Amino acid sequence: MRIAIDIDSTLHHYWDRLSESARRRFGIELPYEEQFDWGITRLKPAQLKICIDDTHRDDAIMAGDPYPGAVETVNAWHDAGHFVHVTSHRAEVCHPATAHWLDHIGLQYDDLHCSYDKVGRCQELSMDILIDDSPVNIVHALQAGMVAATLRHPWNEEVCDTEDVISARDWAELRSALAPVLDGRRAA
Repeated sequence: MRIAIDIDSTLHHYWDRLSESARRRFGIELPYEEQFDWGITRLKPAQLKICIDDTHRDDAIMAGDPYPGAVETVNAWHDAGHFVHVTSHRAEVCHPATAHWLDHIGLQYDDLHCSYDKVGRCQELSMDILIDDSPVNIVHALQAGMVAATLRHPWNEEVCDTEDVISARDWAELRSALAPVLDGRRAA
């Protein structure tokens, strides 16, 4: 199968980095447990862009610590012959540092794409599965006929509870939940 995997809040915990940038730069707290929708309304759009740019600097990318079991799970899928496309809602300028980080953590992948149209790129590559935390991307993947999977976060719980989404609390649970799809026991 062809698996597309997001990075921020999917391969590693990202919210703490974004929240720290908002607190340091603007004195605004962004408590993880209170982020119930995809919009970050406590920051103005220009402030949010500054914080995202902070968290996507080369040194910040390299400091990312993968979720437990993420690398091992993705590598097992790759070793089993699945095509792994890593996709991130990062600017294209982040591509070299992102590739270096993926190599540094030992994650095996076939393709890396940094862009703002993940689902469009997934459609171009005929991906079967999209693993992403964004409720917007999850819904668009479902509409495009892909299997959507995610780690549960406060901002995506509603879509997890109302749509046909494979969701899990951690990578071990996600690996188990996706096994029937990857083994062909559940229709993609």
